[in-house]
Amino acid sequence: MKFTLSWLKEHLDTDSSLENISETLTRIGLEVEGIEDKAAALAPFVVAHVLTAEQHPNADRLRVCTVDAGDGQPVQVVCGAPNARAGMKTVFAPPGTYVPGLDKTLAVGNIRGVESLGMLCSGAELGLGEDSSGILDLPADAPTGQAYALYAGLDDPVIEINLTPNRPDCTSIHGIARDLSAAGIGVLKREPMPPVRGEGECPVPVALDFEPLDKGLCPYFALRLVRGVKNGPSPDWMQARLRAIGLRPINALVDITNYLTFDRGRPLHVFDAAKVKGALTVRRARDGESLKALDGKTYALDDGIVVIADENGPESIGGIIGGEASGCDDGTVDVIIESALWDSANIAQSGRRLGIITDARYRFERGVDPVFALPGLDLATRMVVEICGGTPSEAVIAGDLPETERVIDFPWTETRRLAGIELSRAEMKVTLETLGFHVAGSGERVKVLTPSWRPDVEGKADLVEEIIRIAGLDRIEPKPLTRGDAAIAKATLTPLQKRTRLAKRALATRGLVEAVTWSFIPHDDAVLFGGGKADLALANPIAADLSDMRPSLVPGLLRAAQRNADRGYGDVALFEVGQCFETDQPEGQSIRATAIRRGTARHEGAGRHWAGAAATVDAFEAKADALALLTALGVPTGGLQIVAGGPGWLHPGRSGTMQFGPKNQIGYFGEIHPRVMKALDLKGTLVAFEITLDTIPLPKYRPTKVKPALALSDFQPISRDFAFVVGRDVAAGDVVKAAQAAERKLIAGIDVFDIYEGTGIPEGAKSVAIAVRLQPVERTLTDTEIEAVTAKIVAEVARKTGATLRG
Repeated sequence: MKFTLSWLKEHLDTDSSLENISETLTRIGLEVEGIEDKAAALAPFVVAHVLTAEQHPNADRLRVCTVDAGDGQPVQVVCGAPNARAGMKTVFAPPGTYVPGLDKTLAVGNIRGVESLGMLCSGAELGLGEDSSGILDLPADAPTGQAYALYAGLDDPVIEINLTPNRPDCTSIHGIARDLSAAGIGVLKREPMPPVRGEGECPVPVALDFEPLDKGLCPYFALRLVRGVKNGPSPDWMQARLRAIGLRPINALVDITNYLTFDRGRPLHVFDAAKVKGALTVRRARDGESLKALDGKTYALDDGIVVIADENGPESIGGIIGGEASGCDDGTVDVIIESALWDSANIAQSGRRLGIITDARYRFERGVDPVFALPGLDLATRMVVEICGGTPSEAVIAGDLPETERVIDFPWTETRRLAGIELSRAEMKVTLETLGFHVAGSGERVKVLTPSWRPDVEGKADLVEEIIRIAGLDRIEPKPLTRGDAAIAKATLTPLQKRTRLAKRALATRGLVEAVTWSFIPHDDAVLFGGGKADLALANPIAADLSDMRPSLVPGLLRAAQRNADRGYGDVALFEVGQCFETDQPEGQSIRATAIRRGTARHEGAGRHWAGAAATVDAFEAKADALALLTALGVPTGGLQIVAGGPGWLHPGRSGTMQFGPKNQIGYFGEIHPRVMKALDLKGTLVAFEITLDTIPLPKYRPTKVKPALALSDFQPISRDFAFVVGRDVAAGDVVKAAQAAERKLIAGIDVFDIYEGTGIPEGAKSVAIAVRLQPVERTLTDTEIEAVTAKIVAEVARKTGATLRG
């Protein structure tokens, strides 16, 4: 939002400096992004009088000029402009001046043997336009020596503020002045705006053609005909202000509507009455209709877009842009001025769908003051009559103004309770009333009526925000948090938040690189990974291939790994911790930790090595990552069950499911299914795991987090190897669990070091070899005790798996 200082002062009676105004704007929430002060930039440029202009002795296209810059000492300047002549007034820049159009600083020059002590400037060299055909030719009465910025009216600073979406009232300069007035910068000027008394009825009827449920698309529409206008250029003061904020003046009728859009935050539209056929109808567009808009582009319309139409069809896209066919030009004699209210959500959706960005859309999608619709029409009518002449008719109104009154029961103590600052009732009341709120009551609680231009104020907290915003956050006294000696600070992070942080750290320590992928993926990818439901399809995707909320983190990481491989970095290991979606309900969302490895990106290192051939990743790499993550999260893996197989996106024979009992599956690991590899056009070897952090059982409550004392045995550990012959369908993990259960106090660890099938092993069986490590605690074990433990291990494994010792 841009405006000039003089424009602001038309609404605000103030003597405050530009610096003070800028600081106050930022302090009250209207952050100043920049100030363009052309007077400062153009300070060295002055109005000069060319005394003589002689032909350059050594160049046909150059002239040697004598210039009076106002100090009584003529200087010599070499000029190449074809219009340079004796007696003219122009703009002079002395040596040492920075010329913005040339992006350089002038120095004393020697041009073809003649000294030049400065420069005579064109508008393009001053950065004021694109015309560089000649130097500026000023009127003869231009005062010699005066700063050109002051003479040309360029000494009006332009302020740009950054508006948040919840402040539609400050899309107008009047609204900004109101806020500054409340902050004590000045007094808001409140000019009376009596209604316009028209002559005769308006001959152009208007109808709102909507179904009952669609009336909110345009609840109110007002228009008026003005006969006998004379269109042409708008006044110089209006053109100067529009140019200052980056708008191009077009003609008086259009410039008035643009001016009021910024001055009062009231977008309007003008139609050439001679180009409108019959009555105007506000309705949904029909499929197949189109409109050539004022920007010269033709837009295809559908029933989601609201238009203003006549008997010829759509003449304007309501609240966004007008049509070229009914636009005003120099031949316009009778003009229709419209002022309407539009549905904010529909304007935003229509503007995004059509790709149209206008000042009208910017305001309507945030919300304009509904009560100002008719006064805005009257204000525009008065300006048209003053500038262009003409006779206005009575206004035609269709629809009704929506109810905007909202009364809030407000206790003054709420400010202290929510903001921690003590303000007097008088100060708080003055602040609210200056901002336009009506305060009724004199006790501890008052009734506050919100103004029609503040749709963002809905409750007590919003009123506190307004009071504190104007009072200043710097008035909140900083105080340390007090805590009793016996109090213990409670944890601020939930268990899930802690797991999320720990998971990222644990996976990074295993050489995996964190990735952040889109939360939405192509529909076909979602279907491959168990998603693709209608309730998870985006209503307004940012791209055609990002249409569905992701059911898994795996597809995004797979795509990222392939993009790396396509660029020559195939050995990639990535992880991500983020949200996945099974339904569109809150309980259908979950936090998952996922990692993938590709090529030779194993935990011990990727790529080739002189000591041997590079080994590609396999399902056990993914399993190791998953188990390492669970260990880092403090999850006891003793009760973890690993079942062969997994979801459809994993290879059925090279994958596993991790679970704590059959009803609590916490994740999967394994190699990506060839069918998925083909569908996603993936190449190479890819393995992955995915764990749902929400489903991991919470640890048991402990009164203290102090770790137990480290207990190290003084006795030598003993290792014994066992080779069991079991059925081929018996998992090695079952053998390990059975052996572990035989003697939990002495067995410190079990490792599987060999699995064999072939000669010497019966058909349908296999040999599983394990190394059992025994750790004595109280004393050294005797041979008899060791043999007893060995016998218990063999017996327990045989009982639970049907195994026999291999001979």
